[in-house]
This record gives sequence, structure tokens and C-alpha cells, in this order.
Amino acid sequence: MQRAALFGGGDAQMAAGDLGELLVPYMPTIRVPKSGDRVYKTECAFSYDSPDSEGGLYVCMNTFLGFGREHIERHYRKTGQCVYLHLKRRVIEKVPGASGGALPKRRNAKLFLDLEANGDLSGDDFEYEDEAKLVIFPDHYEISLPNIEELPALVTIASDALLSAKSPYRKQEPDSWEEELQASKHAKSLVQLDNGVRIPPSGWKCSKCDLRENLWLNLTDGSVLCGKWFFDGRGGNGHALEHYKETGYPLAVKLGTITPDGADVYSFDEEEPVLDPHIAKHLAHFGIDMLQMQVTENGLRDNDIKPRVSEWEVIQEAGVKLKPMYGPGYTGMKNLGNSCYLNAVMQAIFSIPEFQRAYVGNLPRIFDYSPIDPTQDFNTQMAKLGHGLLSGQYSKPPMKSELIEQVMKEEHKPQQNGISPQMFKAFISKDHTEFSSNRQQDAQEFFLHLINLVERNPVGSENPSDVFRFLVEERTQCCQSRKVRYTERVDCIMQLPVAMEAATNKDELIAYELKRREAEAARRPPPELVRAKIPFSACLQAFSEPSNVEDFWSSALQAKSAGVKTSRFASFPQYLVVQIKKFTFGLDWIPKKLDVSIDMPDFLDINHLRATGLQPGEEELPDIAPPIVIPEDPKDRMVNHFVESLDIDESSVMQLAEMGFPLEACRKAVYYTGNLGAEVAFNWIIAHMEEPDFAEPLVVPVFGGAASSGMAGLGAVGLDNQPPEEMVSIIISMGFQRSLAIRALKATNNNLERALEWIFSHPELEEEDGEPALNMMDLENHTNANILAETRSEGPRIKDGPGRYELLGFISHMGTSTMSGHYVCHLKKEGRWVIYNDLKVCASERPPKDLGYIYFYHRIPS
Repeated sequence: MQRAALFGGGDAQMAAGDLGELLVPYMPTIRVPKSGDRVYKTECAFSYDSPDSEGGLYVCMNTFLGFGREHIERHYRKTGQCVYLHLKRRVIEKVPGASGGALPKRRNAKLFLDLEANGDLSGDDFEYEDEAKLVIFPDHYEISLPNIEELPALVTIASDALLSAKSPYRKQEPDSWEEELQASKHAKSLVQLDNGVRIPPSGWKCSKCDLRENLWLNLTDGSVLCGKWFFDGRGGNGHALEHYKETGYPLAVKLGTITPDGADVYSFDEEEPVLDPHIAKHLAHFGIDMLQMQVTENGLRDNDIKPRVSEWEVIQEAGVKLKPMYGPGYTGMKNLGNSCYLNAVMQAIFSIPEFQRAYVGNLPRIFDYSPIDPTQDFNTQMAKLGHGLLSGQYSKPPMKSELIEQVMKEEHKPQQNGISPQMFKAFISKDHTEFSSNRQQDAQEFFLHLINLVERNPVGSENPSDVFRFLVEERTQCCQSRKVRYTERVDCIMQLPVAMEAATNKDELIAYELKRREAEAARRPPPELVRAKIPFSACLQAFSEPSNVEDFWSSALQAKSAGVKTSRFASFPQYLVVQIKKFTFGLDWIPKKLDVSIDMPDFLDINHLRATGLQPGEEELPDIAPPIVIPEDPKDRMVNHFVESLDIDESSVMQLAEMGFPLEACRKAVYYTGNLGAEVAFNWIIAHMEEPDFAEPLVVPVFGGAASSGMAGLGAVGLDNQPPEEMVSIIISMGFQRSLAIRALKATNNNLERALEWIFSHPELEEEDGEPALNMMDLENHTNANILAETRSEGPRIKDGPGRYELLGFISHMGTSTMSGHYVCHLKKEGRWVIYNDLKVCASERPPKDLGYIYFYHRIPS
């Protein structure tokens, strides 16, 4: 037998018997992937190497994990696994044919089924040459595939199964209609009446009633009618369905969903959502150009071509020739389909030195101590992403020959390869209904979700998320007794209200609104947008002013009274994150965006917002809890002692109430989830909002009666000592296994907060089936979990200092709501601004600092 060099190429020439003999010792380690097994043949678990990389990708024949050249030896040494499938793809120019055109051909195309082609390379000029080999460690024997006659049957079957396996990331797209919808049988032969109907870009309403939402355009006669029957349960009078029954016209498209990528189409005859392959042609019949449409708010507003284009152009700096940036810290990220919110947040996060040190600085230790499956370890995935963004390995300028070729083709658009955060997104969003979908999400919500995961998965003695933490002092005063209460809570983001009443261009705004209404009534295109100009000082003043506390219960009066609350900084964070509260809810519960321009400062001083605590002459409110509503049934008089001492977090209550939920429902949500914050309480609201007593006043749960979700939230012990299902679901939603959640709740008397601390202090536990109980924590790094528990018991971790800051970067949003649009990040690096627009990374010429949504400031050393 001849030894083949792993990195030098060349196949070992062996007889069939020799191959079989060579593989016999390793047969027990070779598995055939079963249904449900994930095969990572597109990306390395520790880096962004792929079959397209210079060293290709090595797929473990036992765990089905992929490894690049830099990490394959580490996996072999740690696991003892010897047999890997080596995948290599080469991109080569096509050979010109006799007629001068290129000969289209893909060699060994079946080998790499389900791998994406490089979208930057023209299919007319290039082809792929795929190569697969078996590699045996430690002697680096190579066996070319296919080699069916010479290999044992098990090896052949396993290799073929790996090569034909589907991408594991397809499971992350449950809401992608492209994978599920079928083309309508009516699409190809649809009859469209030549009746001269043209659909205006605004002012839509049902032709049989006055409804302006949930509107559907019939693709045969152009009728605009309201729905009622569609799966999303939106309101309406069902006139679209009635029209179909009268006419038989089968297809309708939902106004407000038309984008350059498609639209929501429903078939009345087939009674289901469908695809219309000819949708662009069918819409053009009624004067609608798909290429000019942007996503809108359920048809309530038009596509607003001028305003939308204006906002998109300004934020993305369109129309300006921007210089591409390459190298460490200038790596772009591929958009996976509305994943720009993740891209923007992660670019900002890894521009902060503390996160760079925590993950990239600790990269060797994290990788060496990562669990058997690094794709399911938070710190490994953070370190991988940080290294991908900061190393410069995936951000290299095109070679001189490539630039010359682009100039010759008048395609001077050099763009880096960047990285694709598929594995990171799949892990960080698993078990999260919204982030695991392909829908657009709120960047602020994702930032909080990320910080929560960082908190739960410490990487060392110092948590990098501490740089965002600060203490908020809330002063609540009873207007009648004038007595006060001071409380403190931990936060990591400053939410700044938009002071619309302080706009400096009110006359222009009034004139614009009149013109807009006239245009809507006349079904004309809207006038050019006039954006409200708001002074930053006015927003800061609105933040610091007292706010009314609804349903305030005064312990001094032992009754409800008028109350006011003011918030101040009890400490200033090292990095101040400021969210401009541009998104709000209309009376119809549909999210809307305030299109404003705020003169955000480069340098910010908020020292005047420092908390002062109880002042001389102030008298504190008595520490008396509100009265508890007790059911009249005598057998239900025993109240859990946890309930008696519970003080509902009014700040969380008000945060939920500001979103439009009933006040009593908000109180119950915070109460039943044990004061764990607005995010956990929000999940409770979503799960219970259909219940008939959702908005009824809070009634404290007790022993003896029917099982209550309230008792579950506060740690009451059930008669059978089984944890309440609601609490189990809350812990599972945080990424933990069900059996571990049940065990933790039983060990802590069903107290949710204590159960979470118990989980963090017992990372060595494993599920009975052998899977890690803490699938997001390194089992060999369990001491860090104890550190987290200890720091929690010692009090909040803060990095207080002066309240003077300099702008580091900002994330901007384009679109009408968080459910649509696009995110872009601007960061100040090496003294100049850089725009990160997914894969496009360029020097910024005109950073739109007045249109940002989330701002990152860093403290100026005193």
C-alpha cells in the first residue's frame, strides 16, 4: 500500500482487497446517517471553511460534523475518529465551444448535491469541478470516490448518504412558502379582462365597504375587496370570497405583500395559498410594476415609492461611489433571507474590545474545551463568528487580474466572499419562534436575546455583557400624600422617546399631511415625504420628565391614587446603548414607524441624569403590599408565602402596557412569571391572550382549588409535586432540556428564579439519553457557571464611571415596521466611518447619523 499525503495531493494506488483490509479496523466508527441526523457538509464547525476553501472540508463519518484544514487534526486528537469524507470544489472557466460560446458543463455535479453555487460567479463563464475522497488518519491515506466496486458496502452506502444529504439549515425555514406552496393550476391560463382597470399606488379600500385593511386584488377583473377567510385571521367582511362565488374568478393577491420577490396569492378554487409563476405579468395588467414595490403594512399604506426610495438611498448611501474595505474587522456577512438584523447587531457587538477579548482572545481555550458537538455550544459559535469577522481570512481584495477582467466587462464591483452565519443563526435562534423563522425581526429584540444568552453562557470570570449593564433608579411619588418610593433595577439599553411635539418643521409637516390626504382621496401618488426634524435635547428631556403611573396603589393611603415616576441612572455603563423608540402601535394594533430625523450627537454628556437617592425632606412610602384578592371559598384561604412577599415590578408592567396590552393582563403576566422581566412576561401574554379572563383583575392563586398558572409562576407545590407545565415551558424556551427543567423545579420547590440558578450551578448533569442537559454550556467549563451564580448572589455586576460618551456606531432601519424592511450598520473604525450592509463593507462618505434606530456610545475616559 502506498501512503498518500493529505495536504500534498495524490491518490494511493491500492488493490480492491487492500482497500477492504485497510478499512476493517475503522468499520465500527463509520455510520450511515439516519432520518433526523444533521450532516454539516457545507461549513466547518469552528471556522467558515467550506468545500470551496483551499483545503476543502472534512466531514466526520461518525458525527457528520465538518472541519476545515486548520481544525481537522484537533478533532482527530480529541475524539480518536479516523475516517473522514474530504470534499473539495474547484471553480474553473468553461472551455469555449466551436461557435465561440462556453460549453456548459458541471463535473461530478451529483457529488455535492444541495451545496450552494457561488452567486458572484457568472454561470455562463464558470463551471464546478467537485472531488470527494475518503481520508484515514493519522497516516492520511486517501481513497478517491466513487469507488463502489473496491469499497465495503457499508462505506459505500455511508459515503453516498453523506454526499446526497440535505442541508441541516433547511429546517430553519418553516415559514418559507417557497418550500411548501404549489403553483396554482389557474396561473398559466388565467384570463384577465381588458377592462381598463388600473390600481393606484395608494388609497386602497374595499369596493363594497369602507375597509382599508386585509384587501385582496382579484387578478381577473382587478376588483379590490376585503377578506375574512385567510389563514392569518385578519378582519374583514368576506367580500373577496363572495365575489369569487359570484364570478368564478379564482386568484387574488394580497395588497401590501407585493415586493420584487413575489406576493401572497390565494386560490379560491383550490382553497389554499398558492404560487403564481406569472405574477409579474398578471400585476402589470393592472399597472403594477413589481420591481418598484416594497413591503407595506397590510395594505394600509401604499408602497410610497418616493419616501421608501429616499430612506433606502440615504441610509445605504446609494448613488455615491463607496470604496470597498478589506481585511481584519472589515468582513461582510451574507443575508440568509431577512437576517440583516442579525448581521447588523453582530457587527456592532464584535466591534467592542471586551467581546473581542472574551471570544476571539479565548478562542484556543474555547475550541479545545468545546463539547463533542461544537455546533450546539454558544461560546464556540460566538468565538467562530468573532474570528470570522475579525481575522480577515474571509475579506480579501480581488486579485489584479480579476479587477482587470471586471473592468473589461464593465462590472467593476469587487466584493468580498464574507461569511455565511447559517450555523450561528440556526443555533442562536433554535426554540425561538420568531428568530428561527425567515421573517424580518426587531434588531433591539435580537440584541436583548443575544445578551441573555451571553449572560447564561459565561466564557470566563468576567462577562463581556457587563459593559452594557447599568442600574436604573426609579422614583415613584404619590401625588396625594407626596411620599416617595425609590427602587433600583438592572438594564442594558436606554430607550429614548421621540418628542414629536418638539419638531422644528411643524409647518412643513402640516402642509405635507394635507397634501398626502388629498392625494389619497384622489387616488394619486403621494407627495414627496417631509420628515419630522426632532432635536436630540427634546428627546432627552422627554426621557427625564416624570410620567404618570396608571392604577397606582399608594401604600400611604391604602388605596389607589395618582402617581408619577421618574427614572435616573444609578450607574453609567461602559457602553451606552440607546434605542430611539420609533416603533409604536396604531389603534388597529398594527406596528407603525415614526419617520423622523434626530440630530444625534457625536459626544454625549448625561451626567445630569445621575440618580440622587432619597433627598432631605422626602418621606418614604410605607413598605406595605397591596391587598390580595382572596376567593370566597373557605377551603381556599391558605395563600402561598411566596405570594405574600411578592412585589410586582411596575416597570415591567408599564413596559408591556406601552405595547397596548390591558393593564391588568400586564400585571398578571409579571406576577405569574415571578418578576423575571418584561420579555418573559411578554411570552406569558402571548400564550394566554385568548383566555376569557385575560384582562380581568389579578386574583392570587391558592392551594386546594383547581391548578392555577399563577401558582405555577410563584413556586407553589402541586398536590402531586409535578412542576406546572407553564413553568416547564418557560425554561424549555430558554434552551434547556425538558427533563432538566422538571428536575430543577422539583429541587427548588417549583420556584422559577431559583430553578434557573440551580441549573447554572449543576452543569455536569446529563440527560438519560446521553445528550448534554445543558446543550448550550461547555460541560468541561462548568466552573464558569458557578462564577455566574456567585456574582448574581453578590449583586448586579456594573462598571460605573462618568456619564460622558462618544458615538461608536449605529444601526439603521429602512421600512415601515419591524416586520419588514432592511437593517444596515455604521461603525467608526480607525478614525473613519464604515458601512456594513450585509456583504457590502465600504468606507462611509455620508453616515446618516440622524436616521439611526440603535446607537452605541462608549465612555470617554476621564
